[in-house]
Amino acid sequence: MYTFLIIIAAIIVVGLLAYLIVNKIPKGARPVISILLWLLIGFLGYSIFQSIMGPIKFNKAKVSRYGKAIKNLKMIRDAEVAHKEVTGKFTKNKQGLIQFIDTAKFAVTEVKNIVVDEDKGGGIVIQVEKRVVDTIGFKDVRASFAGRDYKNMFNVPGTDAQFSLETGFVEKLEGIKASVFEAKIDKGVILKGLNKDLIRQEKESLGGSEVKGEFISVGSLEDVKVSGNWPPSYDTAKDKDKDK
Repeated sequence: MYTFLIIIAAIIVVGLLAYLIVNKIPKGARPVISILLWLLIGFLGYSIFQSIMGPIKFNKAKVSRYGKAIKNLKMIRDAEVAHKEVTGKFTKNKQGLIQFIDTAKFAVTEVKNIVVDEDKGGGIVIQVEKRVVDTIGFKDVRASFAGRDYKNMFNVPGTDAQFSLETGFVEKLEGIKASVFEAKIDKGVILKGLNKDLIRQEKESLGGSEVKGEFISVGSLEDVKVSGNWPPSYDTAKDKDKDK
């Protein structure tokens, strides 16, 4: 809309000046007016160019910055999921979560079916197949983060800020509560230094192909989920499988 208004204003101004030059301004003053007119045309052309390229440049910078932030949020998510698998719950202790990656181990299990005798009473014994889960070893959690800078995963790239991290419980069924977590950062922190009007519009995004709302976040304190609020364009096929 802003670009459209500039174009309309430019057409009106140029047309008005052309009329004045031809009909109202003395011939001796016309060269000066012509120079001023060309300067005005140049200024308006530059303004139109900026109004078109501004959002394009903003979007390019936004996608780059969001991508780096989301990369860290995915590490936080994977660390929280690993923590819950080992301990049974999520944690809001940032340093403790990093230490957990360095020291904790996953249990490596093997599932097999065995046949056992089951006494039904009265001298009746039948064979029943049962599934048995055996722990056959352990694997370092850190191995799952090889090549990833997990020690700095709470730092928001390109800023001096950190992602906030909170945990809680959500009642899935009556009397049954599930552990939940949420890590997030205000979009304005990530987009600092860019066009303020475009930042405001970005924070009002409703989703779709954009990151919904004022924050970039993963997890939720209101629902049992570990997915992020960003669109699929920021995910690889591997990431999408994790969110299912």
